Amino acid sequence: MSSFSVLAVIIAAVGIAGVLAFSVSARTNEIGIRMSLGADGGRVQRMILGEGGVLLAIGLVLGVAGSFFASGVIQGLLFGVAPRDPITLIAVAAMMAVIGILACWIPARRAARVDPAIAMRAT
Repeated sequence: MSSFSVLAVIIAAVGIAGVLAFSVSARTNEIGIRMSLGADGGRVQRMILGEGGVLLAIGLVLGVAGSFFASGVIQGLLFGVAPRDPITLIAVAAMMAVIGILACWIPARRAARVDPAIAMRAT
């Protein structure tokens, strides 16, 4: 069970990073224009992290809500943990938030390094 949970966390992190990496690569021209108009790398990084944070928050809300609905189904598989244990839910949500933010940081860092001249010339 633990190996499946570790695999699920890895898949979630790769999925978040992949979606944001695709978004950043599709918006390279926009990011280049923003940087040529005066946006610094930190502002671009915060923009990408904000977009990833919204996706992360939606995923966390849906995940916690889904766990409440699924707790009755898996109640027989849980030993030593209540199906709706608030400490476990908070710990898992916090861990997923940290992993999600780290997964968002990689594409955000890449977006902050876009050279405006090269991005504008690529079109």
